Amino acid sequence: MRGYITPFKYIVLFTSILLTNGAFAQKTDFIQSLSKQNQWVDSVFDKLSKKEKIAQLFFIRAHTNKGKAYEDTVESMIKKLHVGGVVFFQGGPGRQAALTNRYQKVSKVPLLVTLDGEWGVGMRLDSSLQYPYQMTLGAIQDNNLIYKMGQFIAADFKRLGMHMNFAPVMDVNNNPNNPVINYRSFGDNKYNVAKKGIAYFKGMQDGGILTTAKHFPGHGDTNVDSHYDLPLLPFTRERLDSLELYPFREAITAGLSGMMIAHMNIPALDNSKNRPSTLSRPVITGLLKDSLKFKGLVVSDAMEMKGVTKFFPEGEADVQAFIAGNDIIELSENTERAIKLVRKAIRKHKVSKEEFEARVKKVLAAKYWAGLNDYKDVSPAGVAASLNRPEARQLLQQLSDAAVTLLKGNTASLRLNQTHRTAIVSVGTDQITVFQQELARWYPNSMLFVVGKATPVRELNAMLASLKKYDQVYVGIYDTRKRPQSKLDYNLDIKFLIAQLAAQPNTVMSVFANAYTIAGLPGIEKSGALMVCYQNNDELQRSAVKIITGQMKPMGKLPVSVNMFFPTGTGVMLP
Repeated sequence: MRGYITPFKYIVLFTSILLTNGAFAQKTDFIQSLSKQNQWVDSVFDKLSKKEKIAQLFFIRAHTNKGKAYEDTVESMIKKLHVGGVVFFQGGPGRQAALTNRYQKVSKVPLLVTLDGEWGVGMRLDSSLQYPYQMTLGAIQDNNLIYKMGQFIAADFKRLGMHMNFAPVMDVNNNPNNPVINYRSFGDNKYNVAKKGIAYFKGMQDGGILTTAKHFPGHGDTNVDSHYDLPLLPFTRERLDSLELYPFREAITAGLSGMMIAHMNIPALDNSKNRPSTLSRPVITGLLKDSLKFKGLVVSDAMEMKGVTKFFPEGEADVQAFIAGNDIIELSENTERAIKLVRKAIRKHKVSKEEFEARVKKVLAAKYWAGLNDYKDVSPAGVAASLNRPEARQLLQQLSDAAVTLLKGNTASLRLNQTHRTAIVSVGTDQITVFQQELARWYPNSMLFVVGKATPVRELNAMLASLKKYDQVYVGIYDTRKRPQSKLDYNLDIKFLIAQLAAQPNTVMSVFANAYTIAGLPGIEKSGALMVCYQNNDELQRSAVKIITGQMKPMGKLPVSVNMFFPTGTGVMLP
């Protein structure tokens, strides 16, 4: 029909309008801009004292959910120390916009405002839309959708007065038991990780914000969380070159603006005992800057984490991070102390004057690129509505639709008889779900069942006996925890119930949880059809119903290897 705009075209049109209006436009690539003389950078640099120049390399923590006293403390640190930037954490969008204005007013040089927004600003802020986790995105076959998500996230950052996203994660997650990366990675295939990471950061950079791939040189094959201890990466240089480093090398070639360094001990790259890569000059300056020719911003992971402070306490970690070659040192335990210690290190020629000045100018160049040479306040009015605009929700549904993966089954085993007695079961939750409500509209002769994690064995047995009387059963399996872990927190009785249902004829299983959880549900592979939907949100539940009812075909492919039944790349494509 003439004049009809499909949802996909609508999003493309919305994007192009923003590009035309300059909301997403950026004249010069950041990396290219670094090779040019910049009068604003030189002018600001010349007005700063030695101490203030050092402070430009330090970024401090900020929240909007900790009350006025905390906010006042952060403001006083900005006024006193003249730090280079802030890293926002939990809070609300309206409050953050107002607080950003307040902090910028008291800063001698405009602050570079950053946030960990791996799945958008909703990763940290309430009242804000959350895009899918990176493992969910790893299943998507159309990387243009991920590029568009990057553009939309860039628009959200700019709307909130932010300039840099500490994303994407470009670790290859080839350890299912990884406690800290896991669902935050695009998967265990290095080529898929590289392509999707590049699509994501290019969308953001083309949208006018700086990005930071993490966690160099690769945090995917660890079983230790560097927030609590120092992980060891015991692999050979050849293995690191061929696997862990691959996505980061590709990202550098593609014009990545920033790189975050992991807290890991890697003897193949630096044999100093217990030295985290964040504090390693061979890793940062030798490998990243000299060998890989990375010219962008090098950012330390949080310096308050135990992975870095355990063996380098009392500010020594901050000094070593500076000597190693980090351009931005974030979240020091004591920023004032760190600035003093770095000043001593410069006096002792631990880093040359030329290298130090180049790093400060690089941070200032980032501020110029982000538009801080012409700073304007953020308007707090209507921020939440902007972040939750219909176009963004439409894109979120598109991403969800494209991710759902059919691991087993066909049209006949998915689309069961609409007139038969149908049970629709939710497991792991205490309430009726969107999946059940949406599916029940298509199956009028249906009954809804809920199996909570605390359901007594007596009730489970009675429910199983009742469910065996139905002609067909649809089961949704949920992880209701805030973050989708590799193993479900189900007891053996609930796992037995799932196995029993899977063994019945005409059973369809949909897993709204981390893909790795399937390995911990023995017998689930016997179900007539099995879909993995990666996480528990309304959009993915609607996507699953669309596939079951034939409104769309499954398009996703498994981004990680679950077990012998379902290796990486599994995904049934229906005719």
